[in-house]
Amino acid sequence: MKQVIDVKTSGGVRRVGAGGDTVVHVGGVPVGPDHLTVIAGPSTVESEEQIRAAARVVKRLGGGILRAGVFQPKASPYEFQGLGETALRLLRDAADEAGLPVLTEVADPRDVGLVVEYADALLIAARDMQNLPLLKEVGLARRPVFLERGPAATIEEWMLAAECILDAGNPQVVLCERGIRTFDTAAGATLDLAAVALVKRLSHLPVVTDPHYHGGHPDLICGMARAAVAAGSDGLMIRVHPDPDRALCEGPQSLGPLDFAALMHDVRRLAPLVGKKLP
Repeated sequence: MKQVIDVKTSGGVRRVGAGGDTVVHVGGVPVGPDHLTVIAGPSTVESEEQIRAAARVVKRLGGGILRAGVFQPKASPYEFQGLGETALRLLRDAADEAGLPVLTEVADPRDVGLVVEYADALLIAARDMQNLPLLKEVGLARRPVFLERGPAATIEEWMLAAECILDAGNPQVVLCERGIRTFDTAAGATLDLAAVALVKRLSHLPVVTDPHYHGGHPDLICGMARAAVAAGSDGLMIRVHPDPDRALCEGPQSLGPLDFAALMHDVRRLAPLVGKKLP
């Protein structure tokens, strides 16, 4: 039985008895059991031409939700920091033209009100997983929230962060595994696919996977994406750029249209094997 569970009767993020699994809808696109939802787009909005081209690629190749950053808080002040509200408008226009809902990151509680004017769903990045004022604010926003696991967070800490959003009154939470810090740095973060399977057993919330922090090369990204499908992930978070070599942000971690097309071909073949379909 699949249902949207009321946090007040579900015991929060944890399963209670034989309760069903939550299905979160992003602009009408389901994220949850029986579905394999592909959320794709560039790391950040760079220009009107770039985001419109990316949206067309995502739509044409079967992506269900358009994602892109608009505020890009970086450790170095000399890196590209995003276009802010201008990017929000460009992202919304490109998504509407392509017929896709929008997911974008929010990093500052003061920006939540602005972002929800444009976005269908909000992303809390790994670095903000335990930003309690931000979690409370998105809990009040009544928009689906994708919560990334912090690079050094335990599963318990990740689930408690989700609990903060639910406790604020928002049951529309999707967990996102994107890799954790381990002793081996050869391939970047270590994608913890065991966590995907475990959290789906412990929790009723949907779980999606972002494979881009593992290696930063198309072969590694696509390989881990396929593995995530096999592990039972309810969706994939894929960076797609019309021209990764010219990207202003995270170009090496992005797929070009041809690589994305090849991945989507594999995803369509794998999804039925694990009892899922693309929305």
